[in-house]
Amino acid sequence: MTYGMAEDLGKLILRVSLGVLFLMHGIHKIFNGVSGIEGMLQGVGLPGFIAYGVYVGEVLAPILVILGWHARIGAALIVFTMVVAIALAHPHQLFDLTRHGGWALELQGLFLFGAVAIAFMGPGRLSVNNR
Repeated sequence: MTYGMAEDLGKLILRVSLGVLFLMHGIHKIFNGVSGIEGMLQGVGLPGFIAYGVYVGEVLAPILVILGWHARIGAALIVFTMVVAIALAHPHQLFDLTRHGGWALELQGLFLFGAVAIAFMGPGRLSVNNR
């Protein structure tokens, strides 16, 4: 396997794993709604209807990333979604560790920084856009 093919395979694995795992959160919201997010937004003085934007960040964006079709845009949307999620739901955990020594926000961090990596690297040749 050539270096270029290995690099593209690595990008595919990152895109699909991040995309599928993130999409599962969006699917949950499709079936269960976004009322909890509406409440958090209203609690900080923002209009609740903004919560419906989560469908862009947690459904559309991961589909773009999985397919590699405008994956950089999809990844940027995931980054934005995670920054908002951390700011609204987890600000008190930003510097906390678990009892096992891991970062309290390691899942959120992996979503955030995995999406940052895809936004910088692009989807690779094993994608709809082939870039």
